[in-house]
Amino acid sequence: MRLTGRITADSLMTLEAYARWRKVHKPEVIAHRKLRSVALGEHITVQFESELTMRYQVQEMLRIEKIFEEEGIRSEVDAYAPPVPDGANWKATMLIEYPDVNERRRELARLIGVQDRMFVEAEGHARVYAIADEDLPRDNEEKTSAVHFLRFEFPPAARAAIKAGAAVKLGCDHTNYPAHVAIGPETLASLAGDLA
Repeated sequence: MRLTGRITADSLMTLEAYARWRKVHKPEVIAHRKLRSVALGEHITVQFESELTMRYQVQEMLRIEKIFEEEGIRSEVDAYAPPVPDGANWKATMLIEYPDVNERRRELARLIGVQDRMFVEAEGHARVYAIADEDLPRDNEEKTSAVHFLRFEFPPAARAAIKAGAAVKLGCDHTNYPAHVAIGPETLASLAGDLA
């Protein structure tokens, strides 16, 4: 899989080429995704996306749905290219996970707006709050969604600090889910590589 900085229909593999590539490289992609996943408390996981994770997602959708026509390929690219970070930000999928269905229903009602209270804080810099769900709203009056899409847009000084090795924490200051965690060094090194 060739990373080009931008996912386009022309930069994707054919279904046959991807099937061969997948047999060899799928474990590497899974390890990359795991490295870029951060647990925040017991019930929220933030998966920081990259060109690799999103390119893999597009290729998987094309494979599963057996899409090979131009319009279908373009549709998948349009759906999955936006979560690729562009050098000034981190983009992520936030998952709210409660195994028990009744507890999940109750907690999703209590966590309305949680996506807007997610933040990243580089040591010595102000918190950067997530810009959430830019594609469509995922809250209503009764509950929030179990999946949200986040963008953390960093000012130049915070980007420079992160690239220089500043400690960074991921957090949430929602009334019903206050939590923060230091992003581990290996994960942080991977994420720092997303910044220009």
